[in-house]
Amino acid sequence: MNASSRPAPPLAPVRRRIAVPLGLFAAVAGAFAYVGAVDPNEPGHYPVCPLYRLTGLYCPGCGGLRSAHAFVHGDLLTALRDNALGVAAYLAFAVLWTVWLVGAVRGRPLRIGLGPARLWALGALLLAFTVVRNLPSGGWLRP
Repeated sequence: MNASSRPAPPLAPVRRRIAVPLGLFAAVAGAFAYVGAVDPNEPGHYPVCPLYRLTGLYCPGCGGLRSAHAFVHGDLLTALRDNALGVAAYLAFAVLWTVWLVGAVRGRPLRIGLGPARLWALGALLLAFTVVRNLPSGGWLRP
């Protein structure tokens, strides 16, 4: 019997296939609910970014909590102002999670092909975002 004529292994029940995507969604939703309830704009609730505290430079994540807080409250413009890359990441997560869940329901595993070129491109995007937001002309990207 060759490999192409073998029957496919039986699928696990749907509730078992969607357990991990739903668990991750619950964790992310809980984190967003917490950030939505505990305002990062008020001092003392969250630690200051160590890079910012030591150097005065903004990292790619600076403003991310304020951005998430605004996003949860439906204030998209403030969320974009606080951390535009964060908003893009929230939306990318939502799309990837939806694709993952639909694939799990259909019995297809999620495969994300992030080869070296895409990883380098992502790193270059993070670096460019970080450099530009710390330049005098990049004030529009600062939290």
